[in-house]
Amino acid sequence: MGPTGTVSGWVAGLAALITLIVVGALWVLFPASPVSDRLVAEQTLPESLPGFREDAWFLPDDDLLGFVDVPGGSFVMGSDPSEDPLAYPNERWSPTRAQGTVELPGFLIGRYEVTVAQFSRFVAEIGYAVDDQALLGPPDHPVSSVSWTDALAYARWLEQSLIASPNTPEQIASALRDGWRISLPTEAQWEVAARGADGRVYPWGNSPDPELANYENTGPRPVGSFDCQACPLGLADMSGNVWKLTRSPNRAYPYDPGRSGNPEADALWIMRGGSFGDPARNVRAATRGAVAPGSRRPFIGFRVVIAPF
Repeated sequence: MGPTGTVSGWVAGLAALITLIVVGALWVLFPASPVSDRLVAEQTLPESLPGFREDAWFLPDDDLLGFVDVPGGSFVMGSDPSEDPLAYPNERWSPTRAQGTVELPGFLIGRYEVTVAQFSRFVAEIGYAVDDQALLGPPDHPVSSVSWTDALAYARWLEQSLIASPNTPEQIASALRDGWRISLPTEAQWEVAARGADGRVYPWGNSPDPELANYENTGPRPVGSFDCQACPLGLADMSGNVWKLTRSPNRAYPYDPGRSGNPEADALWIMRGGSFGDPARNVRAATRGAVAPGSRRPFIGFRVVIAPF
């Protein structure tokens, strides 16, 4: 969804405005009223879902429950307008450098965006209060209308569920025993997973291709709908479908891997990847959008990582 203007109004006694910035344009929005309805969540859960395990919180049915290894190392972050004319100013590393190099340890990232079925299982198990719109999509679609804080709550629940389960794959169980955590990716983790070590503009290469991602469209698609064999590590929907939340605060480059945000002080948090309604420019791997932590919108979702902290 491109930046097209400003919407404002009062919602059911809420006095606080929620500000959403998408690639430098200001939107004034309001979150929908949250509901806590365990029954609604249970009703959205299918008995089975092809490609996903109903006995493992509807995570993908593979050896690592849908998590993919991203090797550690250094990679180039940001955009050089001489190589990528569509780059936005906030992708520039500094006044004197277009791009910078970041060193990251290895981590695991979800192959897909978190789905409606996965999020519904979380809501059904603990009765978490959510926007009712988050539970209305088909079970294999990316969950949306969730806030940054909703996404972190899901990540904490999934972490505890995997720690407690005797059926958790040993690689994941070992990482969690060693102090790795499940959370949203940092924007650096997201960018290296999206564009690979070679710094491509899109996950599949340097030119837009609507056959490889869901953008300039009217709605989301089931996760993994596009067969992008050229995308790094077999990850799906790194571009398009829904914007993906990160745990990085909206601050200017240069990026500092040791910098963490403060939910009480940072008004906006980075999101990546663009959505089904965005133009090709917004689904580039280096595009940086930002959102308020309490905002819930139908074009914003998330995926999670297992990473050292």
